Amino acid sequence: MDIDHLRSWIGREQSDAEVLTPMLVRQFNATFDRKGSTEEGDIAPLLIHFCLTQPVSPESELGPDGHPARGGFLPPVPLPRRMWAGGAFAFHGDIRIGERVERRSTIRDVVLKQGRSGPLCFVTVEHEITSGGKPALTERQDIVYRDAPAGEQTMPEGEAAPQGRHTRRITPTATLLFRYSAMTFNGHRIHYDIPYATEIEGYPGLIVHGPMQATLLCQTAADLRGTRPERFSFRSLSPIFDTADFTVNADDKAGAMRLWIARVGGPLAMEALAEW
Repeated sequence: MDIDHLRSWIGREQSDAEVLTPMLVRQFNATFDRKGSTEEGDIAPLLIHFCLTQPVSPESELGPDGHPARGGFLPPVPLPRRMWAGGAFAFHGDIRIGERVERRSTIRDVVLKQGRSGPLCFVTVEHEITSGGKPALTERQDIVYRDAPAGEQTMPEGEAAPQGRHTRRITPTATLLFRYSAMTFNGHRIHYDIPYATEIEGYPGLIVHGPMQATLLCQTAADLRGTRPERFSFRSLSPIFDTADFTVNADDKAGAMRLWIARVGGPLAMEALAEW
């Protein structure tokens, strides 16, 4: 792997914009079983920006996994699996329905590390989001590339995660995963194509999206405190699949809230911290 070549992508920028429509907000609320006003000028749901200004590639430019072919904005990392490792947000203002939302993205770092299963390449992307020309949030996105393990993949094992003071149980239906993939224009087949996910990738089922998990955690924090946090960070620890229910959990702490997701009876899948 030519890490110097990959690091030449640092500083590369990309920007796009679109208007947040009331219809998308209705679809978003329906997917997450939420209620709220969808009139123009109203504050949009938290993290709906994941559904906006996403890359749009022709079918002919997609890889076999459904992702856009590499080597455009993102560096051409020669490892087959790409997943979200985590991220962080600093909120500056609100995204409002009916406004033009712009995302300016910059590659900030490319780092090669050695993990237990082989090489890992981490790509850090910074997104600056504006709504109606005003700053809305800054996002750090951590992407990890890794080799494909040999053989069938199994459910992560480990000590069962505790239940939080606040907890909610969710069934990750195929419809839920498909709807979120559609809203985010995410063609990654591990989220909706069962034969591909199980027979080609070797997973036990469909994988629950990292951004969707982060959205559930951030929504929970805002619902419990009655206001959105100023800062929110999260880290993926292990995948969860559509083969079992999972829980969204939260515990209060001084000036902040610790949150996590886990398969029922399973280990931590994602942990997060919300700060006000």
